[in-house]
Amino acid sequence: MVARNVSGVFTEGDRVQLTDVKARKHTIVLQHGNSFYTNHGSIAHDEIIGQYEGCTVTSTGNMVYLALRPLLTDFVLSMPRGAAVVYPKDAAAIVGFADVYPGAVVVEAGVGSGALTCSLIRAVGPTGRVHSYERREDFAKIATKNITNFFGETPQNWSVTLGSLQEEVLSLPEASVDRVVLDMLAPWECVEPLAQVIRPGGVLIAYVATTTQMSNMVETLRRDKRWTDPEAQELIQRPWHVEGLAVRPNHRMQGHTGFLVQARRLAPNTVLPPRRIRPAKGATEGLEALGSNEEASS
Repeated sequence: MVARNVSGVFTEGDRVQLTDVKARKHTIVLQHGNSFYTNHGSIAHDEIIGQYEGCTVTSTGNMVYLALRPLLTDFVLSMPRGAAVVYPKDAAAIVGFADVYPGAVVVEAGVGSGALTCSLIRAVGPTGRVHSYERREDFAKIATKNITNFFGETPQNWSVTLGSLQEEVLSLPEASVDRVVLDMLAPWECVEPLAQVIRPGGVLIAYVATTTQMSNMVETLRRDKRWTDPEAQELIQRPWHVEGLAVRPNHRMQGHTGFLVQARRLAPNTVLPPRRIRPAKGATEGLEALGSNEEASS
């Protein structure tokens, strides 16, 4: 990966986010001799190069802009999209709950637009590895372009394989994967092959959009019997408006984005102690009916 500029001084080639007084954001890449043009005049890149991050610059039309390097969050929310992106609040939770650490080997499917992939690549560091799998070639191309734009080059610790995870992941050595992150329509279809390549104690997290997907994933992991009892959760982010004494929740918020289902690989030949929680009356019958409906529809 390209070394991140941590000097605090803008140099040629840096990506800069310019924010005006109305909180409108524009992202540019600094090049000597170039200019940034808006309805409020222009700003020469050379006026920014050599300045400290967090400075302000004024256009020829007298509009003031705050200049900062964009965070990964800013990049993700403005990147070109093929598939819907994993929002920063969920990406941060996935990296944290999966305990993705420097040097880890991570399997990811699918790659989508590359938003979550950027977080995983940074988390594993140069000594780790991220193996991404994507069925759609157009998504893989968009993700590769976004990831390359963010890091300045295609990261050497990342690879993307075009094809089905169920078939391609078995080429990895047995018990060689530390973490698995799934963002796909039917992650339960991957439980069997993933159990062969993830190491004992390894973490699997699935990001799904609907309650039926969440339920299917949880019950598949339980039936497989090679995983700890899965946990499921939803994360809600609610920003607040704070202006003097006017303190209230914002009128807009990020409501539901997805559910996270998490489990860990058991050691070989280990039998998980039986759950002490008695399922609700009718829960088993409901799952059997759901399975019958899915078989009939397929």
